[in-house]
Amino acid sequence: MPSKFDLETDVTFGLEANETIDGVIYRSILDHLLHGVAYCRIICSQGRPDDFLYLYVNSAFERQTGLKDVIGKPVSLVIPTLHETDPQLFDIYGRVAKGEPPQQLEIFVEALALWFLISVYSPKPGYFVCIFDDITVRKRAEQELHIAETAFDSYDGMMITDADNRILRINKAFSKITGYSSAEVVGRTPSLLKSGLHQPEFYESLWNSIHNIGVWEGEILNKRKNGDVYPDHLTITAVKNETGGITHFVATHSDITLSKTAEIEIKNLAFFDPLTHLPNRRLLLDRLTQSLVYSARHGTAGALLFIDLDNFKVLNDTLGHDIGDLLLQQVAQRLTACVREGDTVARLGGDEFLIMLEDLSRQVPEAAAQAKVIAEKILCSLNLPYQLGAHEFRCSCSIGVALFNDHELPQDELLKHADIAMYQAKKAGRNTLRFYDPQMQANIMQRVALENQLRVALEERQLRLFYQVQVNSAGQGLGAEALIRWEHPQRGLLLPEQFILLAEETGLILPIGLWVLETACAQLLAWQADERLRDLMLSVNVSAKQFHQDEFVNHVKSALQRYSIKPGSLKLELTESALLNDIEDTIATMNALGGIGVQFSLDDFGAGYSSLQYLKRLPLFQLKIDRSFVRDIAHDSNDQAIVRTIVAMAHGMDLNVIAEGVETKEQKLFLQDFGCTNFQGFLFGKPLPLDEYEAVLMAGTLLKT
Repeated sequence: MPSKFDLETDVTFGLEANETIDGVIYRSILDHLLHGVAYCRIICSQGRPDDFLYLYVNSAFERQTGLKDVIGKPVSLVIPTLHETDPQLFDIYGRVAKGEPPQQLEIFVEALALWFLISVYSPKPGYFVCIFDDITVRKRAEQELHIAETAFDSYDGMMITDADNRILRINKAFSKITGYSSAEVVGRTPSLLKSGLHQPEFYESLWNSIHNIGVWEGEILNKRKNGDVYPDHLTITAVKNETGGITHFVATHSDITLSKTAEIEIKNLAFFDPLTHLPNRRLLLDRLTQSLVYSARHGTAGALLFIDLDNFKVLNDTLGHDIGDLLLQQVAQRLTACVREGDTVARLGGDEFLIMLEDLSRQVPEAAAQAKVIAEKILCSLNLPYQLGAHEFRCSCSIGVALFNDHELPQDELLKHADIAMYQAKKAGRNTLRFYDPQMQANIMQRVALENQLRVALEERQLRLFYQVQVNSAGQGLGAEALIRWEHPQRGLLLPEQFILLAEETGLILPIGLWVLETACAQLLAWQADERLRDLMLSVNVSAKQFHQDEFVNHVKSALQRYSIKPGSLKLELTESALLNDIEDTIATMNALGGIGVQFSLDDFGAGYSSLQYLKRLPLFQLKIDRSFVRDIAHDSNDQAIVRTIVAMAHGMDLNVIAEGVETKEQKLFLQDFGCTNFQGFLFGKPLPLDEYEAVLMAGTLLKT
């Protein structure tokens, strides 16, 4: 060991070479310090300090930093990222080494992942000494404390009490939730939040849980400072010392008013009708399941009442949906008042309601009588006038009743039975009730079977057109009305009244109507190739659904062009219901087809509710007097007056007129006397298949010469 230190290789901290303090003493002192010490020299490049060389480090430096064998190495080699990640520290080293006063700072050295309190001073120009104090533990404790403080002042209310349950501290969220300030609660107990809505057993269970397992969590009704009661999600945790003794309690409060309100709202949306606040289908089915189980277990009967308002659509269409909603709300109130407590009144949707009557008699006849009493009470109640804003309105209903007294029948079947019975009440004239009868189901099944067979009839060409001649007063054939028939493979020839209504209800009338149109045009083409038949006109019946199709005009035009027939030879027969459903649309459609020569006949005129105001705007060719006025025209003065008026009006409007259902010469004479010159009926010929119809025409008696 030399007696003096070399300035380049030994640590002297500014001692001159001729000073004699033994370096061993310095090393011993420095190595036994608790703080890390490093002695460094500036390394310059082009006159600027850009690195530092380690000349000496003590043992504490190596322990704290984990850096070994750094003597004689530049900092950039020992900690390559120091310059980029900790530029502040690198800058301070340089400034102090150039003579600035000593510096002290707290800094996180990213490369070492440690916090240090660093003191830097320079014993002489170009050199500096760093004393490191590892404060990582303290800084992390401070960070954790800051995190805890931040968490304590979180969205949830926090309260800390001592072991005697005296409040020591609350956070801002607690004050916001409860309305109490810190000064108002510190030193008091949490009992100031009690709402008085829980029994003593509730709190006893709460504290048993805390003392036994150290925590309790659940919902509680607490009271704010202003007296409002609110739902509180509360968590209470016991804080224990090393020996297991409780030193504190920490409570977390969450005001769940909004979530509870949302929960109630979601439940209402899921199980209740938003307009009437009655149970909806989902809740009804749940209760029906329970009722079926109860009925099977106790042997009692129950009943489903399917209620549908009569002509509700008329109210919506005339006064608006807001008035319709008022009616539904008042109906719901009346229905609820008609049933017993424990029965269920539900709204299925639209103007359909369903009532479930429970715990009726064990005897089915008596249970039916009980259900009938309530159903009749409902009929009477709903028939009373309603005050809907400024409007007084009357409304009846149709009720279908289905009884149940066991658990074997599925829910859907019960609902179907009640629904079927309700439709039977509708068919019976409305404003009445009907009990489900198995024969109703049989009729429904027959109807479904007939619908399927009708679809097959279209596919397999089972439909036929029959032709009934139309003549003038001289008995000469003007043409015919094409009348549809169904050649059923099992039931024989079916007339329109046996399947056309079904076709209307199912929408099959559209493809059927298109088939009739195509078949009629094809027949007109065949007639126009024969000199004797080329002037015949063919009438085709068009349903309201078909007429109001968007593509109806295109369908007719396309058929006329495809078969190259004279448009004037095609006459479309329309009923009043088809014309007056949407008058502006009707006029536009008729003008579009009338413009190319297609003729229009108003069928069954006088049997409906024709508006003369609209009638004058329709581009009609012909009025057809309904057979109901022709049948008794020889004996009924009212029929005579009506027919006389129709004919006079038609002539006044320059319209052709034809009477249907003419079966006797006497009827024909009366019609002729009133000015009617065109006829159709059994007197001149029944509807015939094409070959028979043409044979009659070819016989010469009906052909114009």
